[in-house]
Amino acid sequence: MKNQLRQFAVIGLGRFGSAAALELMRFGHSIIGIDIDAKIVNKLADQLTLAAIADATDENALKDLNISNCDATIVAIGESLEASILCVLLLKNMGMSEIWAKASSKPHHTILSRIGISRIVHPEEEMGMKVAQSLNYPMVNHYMPIGYNLYVVEIKIAEKCHGISIQDLLKDVRDSIDPLLVRRKRETIKPIEPDFILELNDSLVLSGSLDILASIAPRL
Repeated sequence: MKNQLRQFAVIGLGRFGSAAALELMRFGHSIIGIDIDAKIVNKLADQLTLAAIADATDENALKDLNISNCDATIVAIGESLEASILCVLLLKNMGMSEIWAKASSKPHHTILSRIGISRIVHPEEEMGMKVAQSLNYPMVNHYMPIGYNLYVVEIKIAEKCHGISIQDLLKDVRDSIDPLLVRRKRETIKPIEPDFILELNDSLVLSGSLDILASIAPRL
């Protein structure tokens, strides 16, 4: 099933905001991109549904762009804590319920959390954690936290695991790790039975706590 296409606003088109806006466009959504810097806006004008030069701390400017009609807004203003906070407050006053915001510091995070928004994002911190995880467990292609210390990971099957079954790979931890699927070339295989035999270059997707997932790293 395809995701329902929606309309989003991205306020602040620096590296983080522009990357989010362009990726949402790639998924087929409608994007209003806003920045006070004309040079940045002009650079993205042909790639977004609407790119506007506007002061995000001006309520009238936000209303003129019909931001309240968007399904969600990403506030990606990173350089000015004051502008970020004021923008979020204006959006809440306009009735916007789904607000994601980038936090550039702990005080910034604290204020955003007290205002009460949908999600606070720490792009540099999250990327740093992913880099550390990738260095620590180089056999793991992707990590995705899903809450309550649960993660989904994608593991590339190396030569040492070729020809062994899921139950042998997950011996002693089968009750703590859920095998979700295997990607083999262009084929997606699910559900996976315990006696399923893994092959070189398969991608195995597992879910479980990070500690338990890490415990099987020596086998990979």
